[in-house]
Amino acid sequence: MRSAGGNCDTRLEIREWNFSMHKIIEEAQEKVLEQFKYVDKIKEYNQNKVLQAFRKNKIGLEHFATVSGYGHDDMGREVLDRTFADVFNTESAIVRNHFVSGTHAIACALFGNLRYGEKLVSVLGTPYDTMEEVIGTRGDYRASLMGHGVLYEEIPLVDNMCVDFNKLERVIDKSVNMVTIQRSRGYSTRKSLDIETTKKVIDIVKSKNPDCICFVDNCYCEFVEDKEPLEIGADIVAGSLIKNPGGGIVETGGYIAGKEEYVMQAAYRLTAPGIGPDGGAMLNQTRLIFQGLFMAPSVVADAVKGSILASQVFEDIGFISTPKPYEKRTDLIQTIEFGKPEPLLAFCKALQHNSPIESYLTPIPDEVPGYDDKLIMAGGSFIEGSTIELSADGPMRPPYAAYMQGGLNYAHVKIALDGVLKELGL
Repeated sequence: MRSAGGNCDTRLEIREWNFSMHKIIEEAQEKVLEQFKYVDKIKEYNQNKVLQAFRKNKIGLEHFATVSGYGHDDMGREVLDRTFADVFNTESAIVRNHFVSGTHAIACALFGNLRYGEKLVSVLGTPYDTMEEVIGTRGDYRASLMGHGVLYEEIPLVDNMCVDFNKLERVIDKSVNMVTIQRSRGYSTRKSLDIETTKKVIDIVKSKNPDCICFVDNCYCEFVEDKEPLEIGADIVAGSLIKNPGGGIVETGGYIAGKEEYVMQAAYRLTAPGIGPDGGAMLNQTRLIFQGLFMAPSVVADAVKGSILASQVFEDIGFISTPKPYEKRTDLIQTIEFGKPEPLLAFCKALQHNSPIESYLTPIPDEVPGYDDKLIMAGGSFIEGSTIELSADGPMRPPYAAYMQGGLNYAHVKIALDGVLKELGL
């Protein structure tokens, strides 16, 4: 009898909790169920692709062993590279905890493959803030690509929103050695670049100069669609392991994948000529990276569902939110434009207070290395800076937009949105 009574009490508590969830959220969820079905199909496709790569490479417990010192003859590291290459359907990959961020991985890909007097073109206007210092348009010029003699040009967006294909055709010629294609929007309100549009960009570049290296910044985009850029003509891509492909458990690192000659040049930049991918102790990180990769398609799918729900919620209460709930997703990022600083601060405060780690803190705008404007950043993550975990940030400048991303599980995103609505007084 006591057991039965306990069950009844539990059911009552669950009903009361569901009733307390904001009506706006429950109504928004009903509107996006069809989009969720599509996300689940993508998840299952990508999960099978990852599984087949593990099976092909015969991953075993012996690959989780570590070595020290120079890291010579690390069997797990070599198989990890091959597995990533197979997942991304390409020739080669270098997957390392030695990359300190996605920006570091991208910098190695660019510095490794560009030389003095060669030309780099950014297809989507000004890139993400931290890349400006890598390129040389801001910061320590001497340390940058331009400081090393690399020529640089940007193709401005049409209406600050879309690729200017006409100008792309005019700019690309035999003098351009590499184009950089940033798929995710960064701190802008432009559209993120889906696979179809990325292919159109690459096709135009290759038609004008077949030898031009097409580099893709793949951060935030892995496993959101059923194809990766290397499958539609890109030569080399890079990303962070504390974003999508780390599955929320990888502690640090990044990856570069693509044609073997370009990956090798990037590996020489990470380590040294003559060492390349053949050195570097993995410090017991190999198992985590394998496991994170295996978990990634499901974690990414939940994060995408959370972004879709957030888009619908904020559309319903009158804010500009992009992408729209019904639009096809190509990355994790959901942008909400608040128009003024107060609601942006309230949004970040609520998100922080509904985080599993450091929920007791209140975020305030502050200076962050690599950025011109003060940033407000929210999200208590298990891994510092991990943006596959639920987080949000934004520069304190018009249009005072929050860039929300991640979520290790959909339920957490939903609960956090409930807290945001309450903080906004709804």
